[in-house]
Amino acid sequence: MNKSKIAVLLPFKDNFTNSKAGSASIWVKDFNKRSLYKKNIYVCGNTDNLKDLIIKKNYLNIKFTKSPFKSKNLSYVDSFIKIYNKYRFNLIEIHNRPSYINYLTDKKINSKFVLIFHNNPLNLGGSKTVKERKDLINKCEKLIFVSNWVKEKFFEGIDSKSINKSTVIYPSIDPIKKFPSKKKIIAFVGKLNHSKGFHIFGPAIIKILNKYKNWKSIVVGDEPREKYNFKHKNLYYKGWLSHKKTMDLYNQTSISIVPSFWEEPFGRTAMEAASRGCATIISKKGGLVETIGNAEYLVNLSTKNLYNKIEKLISNIKLRTTIQKKSFNNVIHLLDENTKKIDSYRDIILGQRFTKTNGNKKLKIIHVSNFGNRLSNRLYFISIAKKISNGLIRNGHDVINISDRDSIKFNRYISAKSGIKYFNNLLLETVKNYSPDLILLGHSDNINIEILEEIKKYNSDIVIAQWFEDNLHKSGPDPELNQKRLLKYDPFIDHNFITTHPSALHFAKNKNYHYLPIPVDKNIERLNIYKNRNSIYDLFFTMSHGVNRGKLKQNKTDMRYPFLDELLNKNPNINFDIYGYKGREPIWSEDFYNVIKQSKMGLNLSRTNSVKYYTSNRISSLIGNGLMTFIDVNTKLDDFFDDREVVFYKNVDDLSDKLNYFKNNDHLRKKIAEKGKIKYFNLFDAEIVSQYIIDKIYDLKFKKRKSWMKK
Repeated sequence: MNKSKIAVLLPFKDNFTNSKAGSASIWVKDFNKRSLYKKNIYVCGNTDNLKDLIIKKNYLNIKFTKSPFKSKNLSYVDSFIKIYNKYRFNLIEIHNRPSYINYLTDKKINSKFVLIFHNNPLNLGGSKTVKERKDLINKCEKLIFVSNWVKEKFFEGIDSKSINKSTVIYPSIDPIKKFPSKKKIIAFVGKLNHSKGFHIFGPAIIKILNKYKNWKSIVVGDEPREKYNFKHKNLYYKGWLSHKKTMDLYNQTSISIVPSFWEEPFGRTAMEAASRGCATIISKKGGLVETIGNAEYLVNLSTKNLYNKIEKLISNIKLRTTIQKKSFNNVIHLLDENTKKIDSYRDIILGQRFTKTNGNKKLKIIHVSNFGNRLSNRLYFISIAKKISNGLIRNGHDVINISDRDSIKFNRYISAKSGIKYFNNLLLETVKNYSPDLILLGHSDNINIEILEEIKKYNSDIVIAQWFEDNLHKSGPDPELNQKRLLKYDPFIDHNFITTHPSALHFAKNKNYHYLPIPVDKNIERLNIYKNRNSIYDLFFTMSHGVNRGKLKQNKTDMRYPFLDELLNKNPNINFDIYGYKGREPIWSEDFYNVIKQSKMGLNLSRTNSVKYYTSNRISSLIGNGLMTFIDVNTKLDDFFDDREVVFYKNVDDLSDKLNYFKNNDHLRKKIAEKGKIKYFNLFDAEIVSQYIIDKIYDLKFKKRKSWMKK
């Protein structure tokens, strides 16, 4: 074990005690419990009650006197620096106080920093502005967020998501083994104020208790700044209870209410209640929806709606029991799993890691496409270019990748002409040095015609083919522009591979046009989401205003918006996770994987859904990662898949019906998702697709004939 010393610095108001522990203290208590580093960790905080410490060993109490010239926070950190000078910590993990990072780095503290955000960064001193947050990225080894919502807030206005430096690690819990015995108790735990929704809970619960006299309600918490006078003989106020007593209450509780009005960074009470088998009602505020996968959602925050939700759970015993059992059996955020994630980043910061590569040869191929190096490889997970190259290499071919747009970008000096000139010269000289058998173009329209002429003069036996994934049909977006790009080099192209079936296009009926499915790659589509027991969301969907741009364009709408608007309006009790919609930025790279695995189902919705076989390239990311996927039947993809492998829908009403059906049918949903992934890989694995390209180009007998292949 690494002998490095780790300091955990709590906010000075967050008491590391059993009776007054805040969110940061509970986090530290939970994750230190099984950490491999627990002997190396020193918890640094401030309390007057040392007898009530959660953990006494390795606790360092920070005593400080407030300076008239400094805030309490800075006086507190000054006293921590004295402790640091004694212990010389190798890593300092700071909870929820970005200002501490700035102060410590200004003081030239020679340590590595991790910052854990428990609240909206835009409301915390030291991370409110874009500049402050960019500085934190540079100063910290790792940024941890307690929910995806908190992370999104941090990166507002920042282009790069700094994938290697940022991650979501949820507050977590240990499930109990046996379902507890339930009583007719309705619990509210939290501050008794407007933000937590206590003002609608009070009238609703009194009305409930008047009607259902054999039920009672227990309220845990207080709020001296707001006064409410809700009274009933079966309504009991307990004030603040210790964490252990609160968990004991959840064991007995049947229904738990978390009707927050404010944007919750996470919502620990919902997670804890659900883990103890409570049927939990939550609002869709902030990160609250990320706490549990089985909830009754309070979309319209009013006393009337809350009353109706509670009454629904009281009167419908089967529904209440189902939610209780699902919540108990499918705890989302497990302490063991997330402790390993924390120890893993500590390993990396304090230790080392390794990588490995492989490759071999047969045909010599130059693959010219947009490999996105200038975008820091943000698009690797949806890159058809990358998947085709991977497949070609695995099939024994030698491949040189030339990224045209990157070459132009990195060699643009005075004007764009200099970059284009460099790229064209690079391609020509590579052809002369490498003498390829095949040049494969993918959306590359930056080649000068004279360069292709010179290549053909150099070696007329070189085959030139291209693949194209954008819409080419008149019913979809930008057909004329895309057709122009496709046909630009037509006199030189021996074969075209397109993601729309050629029979749907008037110009693509000759023999050198071939259908190209969206491939999957075993190293890219690497998840088996159907195995997950801990889903948060019901339906995942993402879109963008251009993958290279990465960000949404202001005041731009998408032809899919009306469909999504109607879908959301028709399904208030579905927990959607939608990106690229209503100002929520698209999701990329490792963020995509971290998010998609939290959903039960996925929606494959393209800007055109009525052209034979045409689809967004996200389809491989959905089905290929083991997510049960909804597909418009007009795509004709039922030529390849049946309803045991994906779910086809006719319209928004049909999709809504099926969405609600599969939300509550986990066994069938997972079975379809698993079979869908198996079928997709069986048909469209990158090795199969890339070998098909070679077989068509060289008129070879198919090594693996599939239903989509035509001779």
